[in-house]
Amino acid sequence: MIGLLRLAVCGLLAAALSQFPAFSDQYVQRLGGQVDALTRVVQDFDASATRAGLTRQEALAELSGTAFRDAHGQDMARAFLRLDRARADLQMLRLAGPLERMALPHRLRDPETLTATWGDFRPAVPLTRAGLIAALIGFMIGWLVTGLLGRLTRRDERLGWR
Repeated sequence: MIGLLRLAVCGLLAAALSQFPAFSDQYVQRLGGQVDALTRVVQDFDASATRAGLTRQEALAELSGTAFRDAHGQDMARAFLRLDRARADLQMLRLAGPLERMALPHRLRDPETLTATWGDFRPAVPLTRAGLIAALIGFMIGWLVTGLLGRLTRRDERLGWR
């Protein structure tokens, strides 16, 4: 019975990780779209600031004094920060292959993009080499974790901790 449970856990982890390459590809595509859109917003803001003879920071400072201006200035500051982070993440994710991205989950950190990608993602049979390797990695992780848990449980029983 334990062996069957162990295989089931391994199979679930294999199935889950097999989806990561395709999911990360879709995330990278969406993140690229976010970077393009944010770049246009930032370029428009910078152009307006330049026409007014201001730097970006000076223009942000002028967006204060009323509730709307304060809110708009904060929105723009968040857009600048989001663009910088998204560009850095996109560059790193584009350089990494689908399997290498498994070591970069911290680069899938844009909440809007992650939510949108997850909302549209539909699991499929992984027919790519990366998907099959990811499934194998998931199976091996499951095998190791369930084996370790089994050993710990047996050790606890031998020591009378149960």
